[in-house]
Order: sequence, then C-alpha cells, then structure tokens
Amino acid sequence: MDPDLKKAIYRAVEKEPFARTLGMRLIDLKLGYARVEMAYQPDKMDNIYQRTHGGVIYSLIDEAFETSCQTHGDIAVALNVNVSYTASPEPGARLTAEAKEITRSKKIAHYDISVTDDAGRLIATAKTIAFRTGKPIPFYEGS
Repeated sequence: MDPDLKKAIYRAVEKEPFARTLGMRLIDLKLGYARVEMAYQPDKMDNIYQRTHGGVIYSLIDEAFETSCQTHGDIAVALNVNVSYTASPEPGARLTAEAKEITRSKKIAHYDISVTDDAGRLIATAKTIAFRTGKPIPFYEGS
C-alpha cells in the first residue's frame, strides 16, 4: 500500500466529524484491510432497552468498510451491507471492527467484516459490497 495514501486515510478519519463524535479510531490499515476501534459508551449509545443501539455497531462496521475500500487509491462506495448481530456488548467494552477484502475487480469489491469486544466475543458480522468508481480520492494528492 502506498505509504502516502495510508497517511492521507488516517488523517481523513481523524478529521471526520462522525468518527470523532462516536470516538472511532483507525488502528491498522493495509491494502484491502482496516481495523477500527471504539469504546461503547452507554450514556451516548444505548437504545430504548439500555443496550447498544444497532446503529452504533453498524457505524463501526461502516467505518472499517469505508477505510478498507479506499486503500487502492480510488473512491469506493457501499452498494450493499448485510449485518448480522450476534451479541450485545457490555457497557464500557472496547469494540473492534476488522474489514478484510475478499475479492476485487475493476468495479466491484467484497469485504467480510467482524466486530468483537475486548474479550474477543463476536458482536456482529457483515458481508459487504463496494462499487469502485475509478475516481481519485480527493484528499490524496498522489492519485
């Protein structure tokens, strides 16, 4: 992976308002791969049953998906995200989403994403499809 592109993606996530609001941090980034972490904060992220709102977990999945898709240097956007929730994390748990590219063609890429808590318990899985636009990433000068 181009080291300048890697730095540009890290900087973009650090500046991204939504990621900052939820406290998401990009931890690892390689070609076709991303790992993103976030602490589950019940006072900000609970649903009506005092458990993690599914949208919070989806957002973590989407951040890992978004960043892993951009590692080839062109804009990729979500076509489909299919999430299966398997467990609810405990308050204060550190959640990690790990996205791995499975296949990639000129226009389409598939990713498997898992979310685990800090005890290694599986919280959710996702099968995702990205559309690769072929357009350069605007925040990366090397494209």
